[in-house]
Amino acid sequence: MSIFIADKRRILRVSLLCLAAVLPLQTVHAETVLRLAHASSSSSLINEAVTKFAAEVKEKSKGDLTVQIFPDGQLGDEGPIADGVGAGSIDIGLGGVVDQIDPKLNVVTLPFLFADAKAAHTFLDGPVGKSVFDTGGDRGYRMLGALDSGFRQFANSAHPIKAPEDISGLKLRTPPNPVILATIKQLGALPQSIPFGEVYTSLQAKVVDGVEPEIRDFFDQKWYESAKYLSVSNYIWTPNYWYMNKDRYDGLSDAERTVIDTAVADTTVWYRGKLDEVYADVRAKLTQAGVEINEVDGAPFRALVDPVYQQFGAEWGADFVANVRKAADGQ
Repeated sequence: MSIFIADKRRILRVSLLCLAAVLPLQTVHAETVLRLAHASSSSSLINEAVTKFAAEVKEKSKGDLTVQIFPDGQLGDEGPIADGVGAGSIDIGLGGVVDQIDPKLNVVTLPFLFADAKAAHTFLDGPVGKSVFDTGGDRGYRMLGALDSGFRQFANSAHPIKAPEDISGLKLRTPPNPVILATIKQLGALPQSIPFGEVYTSLQAKVVDGVEPEIRDFFDQKWYESAKYLSVSNYIWTPNYWYMNKDRYDGLSDAERTVIDTAVADTTVWYRGKLDEVYADVRAKLTQAGVEINEVDGAPFRALVDPVYQQFGAEWGADFVANVRKAADGQ
Protein backbone atom coordinates (compact mmCIF):
# COMPACT_ATOMS: atom_id res chain seq x y z
CA MET A 1 0.00 0.00 0.00
CA SER A 2 2.83 2.42 0.92
CA ILE A 3 4.52 1.77 -2.44
CA PHE A 4 1.24 2.52 -4.23
CA ILE A 5 0.84 5.81 -2.32
CA ALA A 6 4.45 6.78 -3.08
CA ASP A 7 3.87 6.12 -6.80
CA LYS A 8 0.77 8.29 -6.76
CA ARG A 9 2.71 11.10 -5.13
CA ARG A 10 5.48 10.86 -7.73
CA ILE A 11 2.91 11.01 -10.52
CA LEU A 12 1.28 14.04 -8.93
CA ARG A 13 4.64 15.85 -8.60
CA VAL A 14 5.49 15.17 -12.24
CA SER A 15 2.05 16.40 -13.33
CA LEU A 16 2.47 19.62 -11.34
CA LEU A 17 5.93 20.21 -12.82
CA CYS A 18 4.56 19.74 -16.33
CA LEU A 19 1.69 22.13 -15.62
CA ALA A 20 4.10 24.74 -14.24
CA ALA A 21 6.18 24.48 -17.43
CA VAL A 22 3.15 24.93 -19.67
CA LEU A 23 1.51 27.86 -17.85
CA PRO A 24 4.14 30.49 -18.78
CA LEU A 25 3.79 29.52 -22.42
CA GLN A 26 0.03 29.98 -22.20
CA THR A 27 0.51 33.43 -20.65
CA VAL A 28 2.94 34.49 -23.40
CA HIS A 29 0.50 33.43 -26.10
CA ALA A 30 -2.65 34.82 -24.48
CA GLU A 31 -5.00 36.56 -26.87
CA THR A 32 -4.72 40.37 -27.05
CA VAL A 33 -7.98 42.16 -27.90
CA LEU A 34 -7.79 45.53 -29.67
CA ARG A 35 -10.92 47.70 -29.62
CA LEU A 36 -11.50 49.50 -32.94
CA ALA A 37 -14.19 52.19 -33.25
CA HIS A 38 -15.62 54.29 -36.08
CA ALA A 39 -18.79 56.28 -36.69
CA SER A 40 -19.60 54.94 -40.18
CA SER A 41 -22.50 52.60 -40.85
CA SER A 42 -22.11 48.88 -40.19
CA SER A 43 -23.13 48.40 -43.85
CA SER A 44 -20.49 50.84 -45.17
CA LEU A 45 -17.34 50.14 -47.15
CA ILE A 46 -15.38 51.46 -44.16
CA ASN A 47 -16.82 48.74 -41.94
CA GLU A 48 -16.23 46.13 -44.63
CA ALA A 49 -12.62 47.30 -44.78
CA VAL A 50 -11.96 47.11 -41.04
CA THR A 51 -13.65 43.70 -40.94
CA LYS A 52 -11.14 42.56 -43.56
CA PHE A 53 -8.36 44.16 -41.52
CA ALA A 54 -9.49 42.33 -38.38
CA ALA A 55 -9.59 38.98 -40.20
CA GLU A 56 -6.07 39.45 -41.57
CA VAL A 57 -4.71 40.50 -38.18
CA LYS A 58 -6.20 37.41 -36.51
CA GLU A 59 -4.92 35.09 -39.24
CA LYS A 60 -1.38 36.48 -39.48
CA SER A 61 -0.96 36.69 -35.70
CA LYS A 62 -2.19 33.09 -35.42
CA GLY A 63 -4.95 34.25 -33.11
CA ASP A 64 -2.71 36.20 -30.72
CA LEU A 65 -4.32 39.49 -31.82
CA THR A 66 -8.07 39.97 -32.13
CA VAL A 67 -9.69 43.21 -33.32
CA GLN A 68 -13.12 43.92 -31.84
CA ILE A 69 -15.06 46.35 -34.06
CA PHE A 70 -17.53 48.99 -32.83
CA PRO A 71 -19.26 50.64 -35.86
CA ASP A 72 -22.18 53.10 -36.05
CA GLY A 73 -20.73 55.46 -33.46
CA GLN A 74 -21.32 52.91 -30.69
CA LEU A 75 -18.38 54.38 -28.74
CA GLY A 76 -19.13 57.98 -29.71
CA ASP A 77 -18.86 60.37 -32.65
CA GLU A 78 -15.53 60.99 -34.39
CA GLY A 79 -14.27 63.53 -31.84
CA PRO A 80 -14.94 61.31 -28.81
CA ILE A 81 -13.38 58.35 -30.65
CA ALA A 82 -10.18 60.34 -31.14
CA ASP A 83 -10.26 61.38 -27.47
CA GLY A 84 -10.79 57.76 -26.45
CA VAL A 85 -7.81 56.54 -28.48
CA GLY A 86 -5.60 59.24 -26.97
CA ALA A 87 -6.74 58.28 -23.47
CA GLY A 88 -6.36 54.54 -24.15
CA SER A 89 -9.99 53.50 -23.64
CA ILE A 90 -10.13 52.72 -27.37
CA ASP A 91 -7.14 51.12 -29.10
CA ILE A 92 -7.77 51.98 -32.77
CA GLY A 93 -9.95 54.67 -34.31
CA LEU A 94 -11.00 55.99 -37.69
CA GLY A 95 -12.55 59.35 -38.47
CA GLY A 96 -12.19 62.79 -39.93
CA VAL A 97 -11.79 64.77 -36.70
CA VAL A 98 -8.10 64.96 -35.78
CA ASP A 99 -7.42 68.25 -34.00
CA GLN A 100 -6.62 66.17 -30.91
CA ILE A 101 -3.84 64.44 -32.88
CA ASP A 102 -2.45 67.42 -34.80
CA PRO A 103 -4.44 70.24 -36.47
CA LYS A 104 -1.94 70.24 -39.36
CA LEU A 105 -3.39 66.92 -40.54
CA ASN A 106 -6.30 68.99 -41.86
CA VAL A 107 -4.01 70.41 -44.55
CA VAL A 108 -5.09 67.61 -46.92
CA THR A 109 -8.68 68.89 -46.71
CA LEU A 110 -7.92 72.31 -48.21
CA PRO A 111 -10.46 73.12 -50.96
CA PHE A 112 -9.84 71.88 -54.49
CA LEU A 113 -6.44 70.52 -53.43
CA PHE A 114 -6.69 67.27 -55.40
CA ALA A 115 -7.86 66.85 -58.98
CA ASP A 116 -9.14 63.33 -58.34
CA ALA A 117 -8.76 60.33 -56.06
CA LYS A 118 -5.65 59.11 -57.90
CA ALA A 119 -3.93 62.42 -57.15
CA ALA A 120 -4.88 62.11 -53.47
CA HIS A 121 -3.49 58.57 -53.27
CA THR A 122 -0.27 59.55 -55.05
CA PHE A 123 0.19 62.36 -52.55
CA LEU A 124 -0.50 60.14 -49.51
CA ASP A 125 1.96 57.50 -50.71
CA GLY A 126 4.65 60.06 -51.55
CA PRO A 127 7.28 61.71 -49.33
CA VAL A 128 5.32 64.87 -48.56
CA GLY A 129 2.17 62.95 -47.70
CA LYS A 130 4.09 60.58 -45.42
CA SER A 131 5.73 63.51 -43.67
CA VAL A 132 2.32 65.11 -43.05
CA PHE A 133 1.12 61.90 -41.39
CA ASP A 134 4.26 61.47 -39.29
CA THR A 135 2.69 63.25 -36.35
CA GLY A 136 0.73 62.82 -33.13
CA GLY A 137 3.30 60.81 -31.17
CA ASP A 138 3.75 63.46 -28.50
CA ARG A 139 -0.02 63.44 -27.92
CA GLY A 140 -0.31 59.69 -27.56
CA TYR A 141 -1.20 58.64 -31.11
CA ARG A 142 0.35 56.42 -33.75
CA MET A 143 -0.89 57.24 -37.27
CA LEU A 144 -1.56 54.02 -39.19
CA GLY A 145 -2.79 55.50 -42.48
CA ALA A 146 -5.90 56.87 -44.12
CA LEU A 147 -8.83 55.42 -46.02
CA ASP A 148 -10.74 57.68 -48.39
CA SER A 149 -13.60 59.48 -46.81
CA GLY A 150 -13.80 60.80 -50.35
CA PHE A 151 -14.72 63.99 -52.12
CA ARG A 152 -17.41 66.10 -50.52
CA GLN A 153 -20.37 67.51 -52.42
CA PHE A 154 -23.27 69.91 -51.84
CA ALA A 155 -26.78 68.70 -51.03
CA ASN A 156 -29.84 70.62 -49.92
CA SER A 157 -33.63 70.64 -49.89
CA ALA A 158 -34.14 73.89 -51.86
CA HIS A 159 -32.55 73.74 -55.33
CA PRO A 160 -29.59 72.49 -57.36
CA ILE A 161 -26.31 74.30 -56.71
CA LYS A 162 -24.71 75.31 -59.99
CA ALA A 163 -22.97 78.60 -59.15
CA PRO A 164 -21.71 80.32 -55.97
CA GLU A 165 -24.88 82.40 -55.70
CA ASP A 166 -26.90 79.19 -55.34
CA ILE A 167 -25.15 78.30 -52.10
CA SER A 168 -25.27 81.78 -50.61
CA GLY A 169 -27.19 81.94 -47.32
CA LEU A 170 -27.89 78.19 -47.09
CA LYS A 171 -27.41 76.64 -43.65
CA LEU A 172 -25.23 73.60 -44.31
CA ARG A 173 -24.19 71.04 -41.73
CA THR A 174 -20.44 70.47 -41.58
CA PRO A 175 -18.24 68.27 -39.41
CA PRO A 176 -16.08 70.12 -36.88
CA ASN A 177 -13.21 70.40 -39.35
CA PRO A 178 -11.82 73.97 -39.31
CA VAL A 179 -10.93 73.91 -43.02
CA ILE A 180 -14.42 72.80 -44.06
CA LEU A 181 -16.04 75.38 -41.78
CA ALA A 182 -13.84 78.16 -43.20
CA THR A 183 -14.42 77.05 -46.80
CA ILE A 184 -18.21 76.87 -46.52
CA LYS A 185 -18.21 80.32 -44.95
CA GLN A 186 -15.94 81.68 -47.67
CA LEU A 187 -18.31 80.32 -50.34
CA GLY A 188 -21.17 82.30 -48.79
CA ALA A 189 -23.09 79.56 -46.97
CA LEU A 190 -23.71 79.35 -43.23
CA PRO A 191 -21.80 76.40 -41.72
CA GLN A 192 -23.46 74.55 -38.85
CA SER A 193 -21.23 72.14 -36.94
CA ILE A 194 -23.55 69.27 -35.95
CA PRO A 195 -22.46 65.80 -34.73
CA PHE A 196 -22.66 63.07 -37.35
CA GLY A 197 -25.33 61.13 -35.47
CA GLU A 198 -27.66 64.15 -35.30
CA VAL A 199 -27.63 65.10 -39.00
CA TYR A 200 -30.66 63.03 -40.03
CA THR A 201 -32.97 64.62 -37.46
CA SER A 202 -31.51 68.08 -38.11
CA LEU A 203 -32.41 67.76 -41.79
CA GLN A 204 -35.87 66.45 -40.96
CA ALA A 205 -36.54 69.30 -38.54
CA LYS A 206 -35.07 71.84 -41.01
CA VAL A 207 -32.50 72.96 -38.48
CA VAL A 208 -30.26 73.02 -41.56
CA ASP A 209 -31.05 73.39 -45.26
CA GLY A 210 -28.57 70.80 -46.33
CA VAL A 211 -25.21 69.10 -45.96
CA GLU A 212 -21.87 68.93 -47.78
CA PRO A 213 -21.58 65.14 -47.72
CA GLU A 214 -19.41 62.41 -49.08
CA ILE A 215 -22.04 60.56 -51.11
CA ARG A 216 -21.65 57.17 -49.38
CA ASP A 217 -22.55 58.78 -46.06
CA PHE A 218 -25.31 60.71 -47.83
CA PHE A 219 -26.82 57.39 -48.91
CA ASP A 220 -25.97 55.18 -45.92
CA GLN A 221 -27.37 57.68 -43.40
CA LYS A 222 -30.48 58.36 -45.55
CA TRP A 223 -29.87 62.11 -45.60
CA TYR A 224 -31.26 62.10 -49.14
CA GLU A 225 -34.73 61.60 -47.69
CA SER A 226 -34.74 65.30 -46.76
CA ALA A 227 -32.12 66.78 -49.13
CA LYS A 228 -33.24 65.83 -52.63
CA TYR A 229 -30.73 67.94 -54.59
CA LEU A 230 -27.18 66.60 -54.85
CA SER A 231 -24.62 68.79 -56.62
CA VAL A 232 -21.35 67.01 -57.39
CA SER A 233 -18.56 69.55 -56.92
CA ASN A 234 -15.65 67.52 -55.45
CA TYR A 235 -14.86 70.69 -53.55
CA ILE A 236 -12.90 69.00 -50.75
CA TRP A 237 -11.27 65.57 -50.41
CA THR A 238 -11.20 64.15 -46.90
CA PRO A 239 -9.44 61.12 -45.44
CA ASN A 240 -10.81 58.74 -42.89
CA TYR A 241 -7.75 58.97 -40.67
CA TRP A 242 -6.65 55.64 -39.19
CA TYR A 243 -4.77 55.83 -35.91
CA MET A 244 -3.88 53.87 -32.78
CA ASN A 245 -3.02 54.59 -29.17
CA LYS A 246 0.78 54.95 -29.24
CA ASP A 247 1.45 53.17 -25.95
CA ARG A 248 -0.75 50.28 -27.08
CA TYR A 249 1.09 50.08 -30.41
CA ASP A 250 4.53 50.34 -28.82
CA GLY A 251 3.56 47.69 -26.28
CA LEU A 252 3.08 45.07 -28.99
CA SER A 253 5.93 42.83 -30.04
CA ASP A 254 7.88 43.59 -33.24
CA ALA A 255 6.07 40.74 -34.98
CA GLU A 256 2.66 42.01 -33.85
CA ARG A 257 3.41 45.56 -35.04
CA THR A 258 4.42 44.13 -38.41
CA VAL A 259 1.09 42.27 -38.57
CA ILE A 260 -0.83 45.50 -37.86
CA ASP A 261 1.15 47.57 -40.38
CA THR A 262 0.89 44.93 -43.11
CA ALA A 263 -2.85 44.50 -42.59
CA VAL A 264 -3.35 48.27 -42.78
CA ALA A 265 -1.41 48.44 -46.07
CA ASP A 266 -3.26 45.46 -47.56
CA THR A 267 -6.65 46.83 -46.50
CA THR A 268 -5.85 50.26 -47.97
CA VAL A 269 -5.02 48.75 -51.37
CA TRP A 270 -8.20 46.64 -51.30
CA TYR A 271 -10.34 49.61 -50.25
CA ARG A 272 -9.04 51.90 -53.00
CA GLY A 273 -9.79 49.22 -55.57
CA LYS A 274 -13.44 49.13 -54.49
CA LEU A 275 -14.20 52.86 -54.65
CA ASP A 276 -15.21 53.28 -58.31
CA GLU A 277 -17.62 50.34 -58.13
CA VAL A 278 -19.16 51.55 -54.87
CA TYR A 279 -19.61 55.14 -56.08
CA ALA A 280 -21.30 54.01 -59.29
CA ASP A 281 -23.66 51.81 -57.27
CA VAL A 282 -24.48 54.59 -54.77
CA ARG A 283 -25.21 57.13 -57.51
CA ALA A 284 -27.54 54.67 -59.23
CA LYS A 285 -29.40 54.03 -55.96
CA LEU A 286 -29.71 57.76 -55.23
CA THR A 287 -31.19 58.34 -58.69
CA GLN A 288 -33.68 55.51 -58.09
CA ALA A 289 -34.61 57.18 -54.79
CA GLY A 290 -35.57 60.37 -56.62
CA VAL A 291 -32.47 62.45 -55.88
CA GLU A 292 -31.72 65.08 -58.54
CA ILE A 293 -27.99 64.98 -59.31
CA ASN A 294 -26.10 67.66 -61.23
CA GLU A 295 -22.41 68.15 -62.02
CA VAL A 296 -20.88 71.43 -60.86
CA ASP A 297 -18.34 73.55 -62.76
CA GLY A 298 -15.78 74.02 -59.98
CA ALA A 299 -13.97 77.01 -61.54
CA PRO A 300 -16.19 79.79 -60.08
CA PHE A 301 -15.98 78.19 -56.63
CA ARG A 302 -12.23 77.61 -56.89
CA ALA A 303 -11.74 81.29 -57.63
CA LEU A 304 -13.16 82.17 -54.20
CA VAL A 305 -11.04 79.99 -51.91
CA ASP A 306 -7.59 81.61 -51.88
CA PRO A 307 -8.39 83.35 -48.55
CA VAL A 308 -8.79 79.88 -47.00
CA TYR A 309 -5.23 78.98 -48.06
CA GLN A 310 -3.98 82.28 -46.69
CA GLN A 311 -5.78 81.74 -43.38
CA PHE A 312 -4.29 78.31 -42.76
CA GLY A 313 -0.93 79.26 -44.24
CA ALA A 314 -0.72 81.90 -41.52
CA GLU A 315 -1.72 79.31 -38.91
CA TRP A 316 0.37 76.34 -40.02
CA GLY A 317 3.15 77.99 -41.97
CA ALA A 318 2.96 79.40 -45.49
CA ASP A 319 5.85 77.23 -46.71
CA PHE A 320 4.23 74.08 -45.30
CA VAL A 321 0.91 74.78 -47.07
CA ALA A 322 2.66 75.76 -50.31
CA ASN A 323 4.74 72.57 -50.25
CA VAL A 324 1.63 70.43 -49.74
CA ARG A 325 -0.22 72.28 -52.50
CA LYS A 326 2.69 71.76 -54.89
CA ALA A 327 3.00 68.04 -54.11
CA ALA A 328 -0.77 67.56 -54.40
CA ASP A 329 -0.54 69.04 -57.89
CA GLY A 330 2.04 66.41 -58.81
CA GLN A 331 5.01 68.76 -58.87
